[in-house]
Amino acid sequence: MAPNGVNGVVPDDEGIDYSDIEAKYQVEYDEGLDNILIVDGVPVIDKSKLEKLLQKISKDFSRKGCPIKPENINVPWDDAKGKSKGYIFMEFKNADDANRALATMNGHPFDAKHTFYINRFTDFERYLNMDETYHEPPPEEYKPKEHLRAWLADPQGRDQYATYRGDEVEIHWHGKPSQCEVAYSKLNWTDLYVSWSPMGTYMATLHRQGVRLWGGPSWEPIQRFAHPLVKLIDFSPNEQYLVTWSYDPIVVREGAEQGPQYFSPEDEGNNIAVWDIKTGHLLRTFPSVYPEGDEAKKQMQWPALKWSPDDKFVARVTPGQQISVYELPGMHLQGKKSIKIEGVVDFEWRPIGDKDREEMEKENKPAANGAPAKQKKVRENMLAYWTPEVQNQPARVTLMNFPGREILRQKNLFNVTECKLYWQNQGDFLCVKVDRHTKTKKSIFCNLEIFRVREKDFPVEIVELKDTVTDFSWEPKGERFALISSNDPNLGNPGPGITIKTEVSFYQLDRTKGDFKLLKTLPARTSNTVRWSPRGRHVVLATVGSSSKSELEFWDLDFNTDETRREGAPWGSGIQHLGTADHYALTDAEWDPSGRYLATSASAWRHTLENGYAIWDFRGQELEKHILDRFKQFLWRPRPPTLLTKEQQRQIRRNLKEYSRVFDEEDAAEESNVSAELIAHRKRLVDEWNAWRLRCKEQLEEDRRKRGKKAEPAKPAPEEEEKEEIEVWVDEVIEQIEEEVAE
Repeated sequence: MAPNGVNGVVPDDEGIDYSDIEAKYQVEYDEGLDNILIVDGVPVIDKSKLEKLLQKISKDFSRKGCPIKPENINVPWDDAKGKSKGYIFMEFKNADDANRALATMNGHPFDAKHTFYINRFTDFERYLNMDETYHEPPPEEYKPKEHLRAWLADPQGRDQYATYRGDEVEIHWHGKPSQCEVAYSKLNWTDLYVSWSPMGTYMATLHRQGVRLWGGPSWEPIQRFAHPLVKLIDFSPNEQYLVTWSYDPIVVREGAEQGPQYFSPEDEGNNIAVWDIKTGHLLRTFPSVYPEGDEAKKQMQWPALKWSPDDKFVARVTPGQQISVYELPGMHLQGKKSIKIEGVVDFEWRPIGDKDREEMEKENKPAANGAPAKQKKVRENMLAYWTPEVQNQPARVTLMNFPGREILRQKNLFNVTECKLYWQNQGDFLCVKVDRHTKTKKSIFCNLEIFRVREKDFPVEIVELKDTVTDFSWEPKGERFALISSNDPNLGNPGPGITIKTEVSFYQLDRTKGDFKLLKTLPARTSNTVRWSPRGRHVVLATVGSSSKSELEFWDLDFNTDETRREGAPWGSGIQHLGTADHYALTDAEWDPSGRYLATSASAWRHTLENGYAIWDFRGQELEKHILDRFKQFLWRPRPPTLLTKEQQRQIRRNLKEYSRVFDEEDAAEESNVSAELIAHRKRLVDEWNAWRLRCKEQLEEDRRKRGKKAEPAKPAPEEEEKEEIEVWVDEVIEQIEEEVAE
C-alpha cells in the first residue's frame, strides 16, 4: 500500500497558509458577560448573616420565575469594616435568564427598607466608557392622544349604549329619533361578553387569552391583561384596578414570558388576579373561596373581592374565619393581620356620599388668609358584616371603621336563617334584611333592621313583615325604599309556567318620628324586580325571567308634590301610576344615566323567544323596539359624577327657564328643518312625475309622426294651454268620537 500523500510524498505543513480554512470553520466561544447582573439595594451585613441573606435572595428570585443558586451570587466586601458593600453580582446560565430576571425583579421590594435596582454588567462597562459629548436628539413627532371621555362633550348631550348580537358589537348614540345613530361597530370584538367600567371610561372585552380595554372616539386598545380563559371581571369604583377570575387554575408553562404583566410560578393554582389598569401590572393573585358547605356545588360569591369606595383597600372574606383587607397599590395585608371574626359570613363597604365629598373638599381647601394648612385627618372607611348564631351566641350585625378597626355599633339578632346587607348609595342608611324562622322552623318571615348611620349612636329602626322579601332596593339619594314580598306557597320551588303572586310596598323615613312609614302597597302583582331611576322619584316594577308574564309598571312617587306637602295629607298621596307596558320574555331592565329612559332586553343567553331590546321613556311610552335574532346584551354607558358644585347646580335650576328657551328654539328649528325636508321631498316627487309625463307625450308624438298619421290639430296659444295641477292632500285626525244611536 502506498503511503499517505500524493505519489507517496507526505506534504510539509511549513509554508502553507491555512487562515482561510480556519476562518471558515472557527468555533466561536461565548465569552460575553451578558449573563451577569449587578443588583443594588441589598442589605449591608456582616459575614455571619451571609448564608441567610443568600438563601433569602435566591428564594425571592426563584418565586418570581428566575431561579438562581446561592453559589452563583458574589458579594463584595469592605475588608476595613468587615461588612458587605450593599450590592451583589449574580451569574445566570445565559443572557435570556438574566434579561428575564432584570425585567421581573428590577424595583422588587426585598423588605420594608430595601428595594432591588438591577443593571447589566455590560451596561456598567458601557456607561464607564461612554462618550460624554452631548448630542441633541432629534425631536419626536407629537402624536396627540385621544381623550377617553370625549363622548361627554357631545353637542347634543346624547348618551351611548352597547349592544352585542351574534358576533357583532355596536356602540349607539341615543337621543331624539333624528339623533340616534351607530357610532362604532366591530365583528368578533369579544369572545364572551362586554362590560363598561363604572364611569364609562373603558369598555372591556373578554377573550381566551385574557381581557382587553378599549376607549376614545376611535376605540383604540388601551390595555390588556393576560389571564387565560377568564370568565368574570370587576372594576374598582374609581377605575384604577381590575379583578379577573377564571374557573381554571393558573398554570405557568416552562419558558413562558416573565415580567410584571405576566403570571409567575408562585401564582400557579390560583384563580383570581388583581391588576393595575394604568400600568397593566399584576399586583396579586388569590385562590377561589367558596361558602362553607358549598364547595362541592362550586357556588362562588361574586365579586370575590370587595373594594372600598376610595380604591384604597380591597377585602375578601374567608367564610367562618376572617376578613382580610389589602392596601393598594402594594396589595399588602393592612396592619399585617386579618380581622379575625368567628363565623363571619359576608360584609359590605359603606359608600361615599355627596356630604362626605363636600367635607373632604373643605378639609383639602387651603386657608384664605395664607395660614398654614391643617394636618389632614385620615378619613376612616366603614364596613358592615354579620355573623350567624353559634351555639348559645345570637346572630350579630356589626359596624366597624377602617383602618382604625373600632367597633361602632352591634345589634344582636335571634332565630336567624339568613341576612342580606343593603347600603343606600349615599351611605346614609344600612338595611339588614333578616330572614327569620319560627321556633318550629316550619315557616319563614322577614324583618328589616335599618341603621341611621349619620346620626349619633347609630339608631336602629325595625320594620316587621309577615311575608318573605324577594327583592329590596333603596331610592338613590333618597330616604325611601321599595320591596317585593310574597307568601305564595310555590315561592320556594316554582315549577315551569307557574307565576308567583307578589306584593310591592313603598316606605319612607318620617323625620318627625324617626321611623319608616308605609307609603303604599300594591297587592296582587307578579313583579319580581324593582328598578329605581338613578335620579330617584321614578321607579319601574318588572316581571323578569318569566315566560308567561312580562309586565312593566311605571310609577312616580312625587307626582302630586303639592298634595303631599299639604298639612294633614295622607302618606303616599303623591304616588301616581304613569303607565303599564309589556315586553315579552324580558330578561333585563336598566335605566340610562339621565333617568329619562328605560331599556328592556330579552337575551339569547336565557331563551330564544323574540330576542331583542326596547327603549321606553319614564312614563312607559315605547320609543323604539328591535327584534333581533341571537341578541345577547344591552348596556347603557355609565357617566362619571358631575364636576359642578352644589351652588352651580342650584344656579342652573334657578335659571332653568332661560336654558329651556334655548332648547325650545333648537327643537323648533329641528322640527322646521324636518318639515322643510318633507316639503322638498314631496316637491321633488311631483317634479319627477311631471317630467315623466312630458317625456311620455313627446315620445307619443314622435311615434305618431313616424307612422305617417295625419297631423295633430294646432296647439293652443301658450296662455290658453291647458294646465294640469296636482295637489297633495294630508289627512290629520283631530278628534274621533264614537256615538251609539238607539234604534
